[in-house]
Amino acid sequence: MAQPLTKEIVTKVAHLARLKLTDGELDLFTTQLGQVLGYVELLNELDTSAVEPMAHVADIANVFRDDELQPSLPRTAALSNSPKTDGKYFIVPQILEEG
Repeated sequence: MAQPLTKEIVTKVAHLARLKLTDGELDLFTTQLGQVLGYVELLNELDTSAVEPMAHVADIANVFRDDELQPSLPRTAALSNSPKTDGKYFIVPQILEEG
């Protein structure tokens, strides 16, 4: 691995993912993520020169349906399971900081 995994790196990634970690979780995830990265590094030692690049391990294909106009869900039904609504829109907590 080019750079060893440190608590500071895990703290930065947690901050970017908007996760609040306790000191115990930080220790645990630093160890666990370090093990995962170590395993990936081990996989990099395999000779894959004869392996053709692919997007999926299984041969899959998308199945598309025709885009046909259909009636939409009534507003009252769509809002019925929402924890907060003003009767017209969903009300959600702000997640982005202004500025």
